Amino acid sequence: MKIIIAPDSFKDSLSAAGVAQAIAQGLAEVWPDAELRQCPMADGGEGTVESILAACDGQLRRHPVQGPLGATVEARWGWLPQSHTAIIEMAEASGLQLLALDQRDACNSSTFGTGELILAALDAGAQRIILAIGGSATNDGGAGALQALGVKLLDQQGRMLPRGGLALADLAAIELDSLDPRLARVRFEIAADVNNPLCGEQGASAIFGPQKGASAQQVQQLDQALGHFAQRCAEVLAKDVRDEPGSGAAGGLGFAAKAFLGAQFRPGVEVVAELVGLEQAIQGADLVITGEGRFDAQTLRGKTPFGVARIARAQGVPVIVLAGTLGEGYQQMYAHGVDAAFALTSGPMSLEQACREAPRLLRERATDIARLWRLGNPHR
Repeated sequence: MKIIIAPDSFKDSLSAAGVAQAIAQGLAEVWPDAELRQCPMADGGEGTVESILAACDGQLRRHPVQGPLGATVEARWGWLPQSHTAIIEMAEASGLQLLALDQRDACNSSTFGTGELILAALDAGAQRIILAIGGSATNDGGAGALQALGVKLLDQQGRMLPRGGLALADLAAIELDSLDPRLARVRFEIAADVNNPLCGEQGASAIFGPQKGASAQQVQQLDQALGHFAQRCAEVLAKDVRDEPGSGAAGGLGFAAKAFLGAQFRPGVEVVAELVGLEQAIQGADLVITGEGRFDAQTLRGKTPFGVARIARAQGVPVIVLAGTLGEGYQQMYAHGVDAAFALTSGPMSLEQACREAPRLLRERATDIARLWRLGNPHR
């Protein structure tokens, strides 16, 4: 019996590795001799670095950078020395996780620290940089990251612009003379599933600005500032990518990465699956178990169970999902490679208690699944 365990993390509860370990323990109570292969996963958001490093025997590195509002933070990033690949989670440097709720400031927060992480990767000799851009606190069009990489953004008097998206309204000139030349020798990939353009009703400011602290008036101001920034960039670069899918990702960091770094967008779970060797691991498997904190219709938008099920389905391997909760529309995933889905809790329980007891609940549900599976496969 060969079982692949490939879950995402359970937010505010367990890492993907912790989830996989608990499931494996539960399965082992029924199948002590089974081959239980743990493949912790992620979809380009929280836990991407950890999942990739766990599978690839990489190095976790730390680097002091400026956080979204300028305070120094120690950001973690991943390094795969054999392939000279760096994995950067922008949330480590420019994420909402670094700010209290009352500190969120879409107008003045900056991606400068993310640019500093890119510089650290260049110093390490990176030939490929994967940017996981979920959880950003910023709405600056990636301007801060560009400033860290050497781009000069100047106002009408030739002064350097202050950081933040709102300041881009005063942009008069862009100078590229000091842009780090090493960037031209690096392949950039954006691990994300956001297809929004930079500006407009579906743009970065309108869709994501409010959750980053922007008022309705500030959303309008930021959208205009990003539009002005995009126009100035188009004049300098002789190309305009503001309307390309993904340019609005991470408050417009997707725009800067496309326009200045030539970055290519790939579904986050696809990038992680490739690096951890998930497709090869599933070959010859009898069952795949995946999971996430909340399994619902949103999972169809490229979240981990969707990506895992797609790979397993191509090889004819059944897939079971274990989730903290089953939300509205989760049954849609039955048409996309998922064969069954189960929630962790078996009775009334607060979210706090469920998070606290997640390891036990995962073990118990995994044991239940194994016993149920054995009913239909008595010789397994």
